[in-house]
Amino acid sequence: PNMPEYTLEEVAEHNTREDCWIVVGNESNGGPKVYDVTSFLDDHPGGPEVVLDNAGRYCDDEFEDIGHSTDARDQLKPLEIGTLKGGVGTVKSSPSSSGGNANAGNNTLLYIAAIVVAVAVFLKFSS
Repeated sequence: PNMPEYTLEEVAEHNTREDCWIVVGNESNGGPKVYDVTSFLDDHPGGPEVVLDNAGRYCDDEFEDIGHSTDARDQLKPLEIGTLKGGVGTVKSSPSSSGGNANAGNNTLLYIAAIVVAVAVFLKFSS
């Protein structure tokens, strides 16, 4: 079936817990697809916040960096609502198109690093 095409601007409007869309995919796996993940937020194993941090934007790098399983990819399929108009080219050429969340991935890494440091300090001083 022909799926509707959405622009990044249209996707960016769906960035809340009540209405959460993400774009995942690249040229090597069929191109960027738009998913309405609102109904999946509470079922996400990493918690809804991880998804909400990427709501309304292209987050293929974040999705791939986590190393999602085949099962996770299969769970996305029924949530697909369309494709990204213009493909990945519209994402790479416009760094400001991420809806103000350009540092969301960096914030997640910083958060993880802080936890690792805190655990290391705790272990050092608790022995």
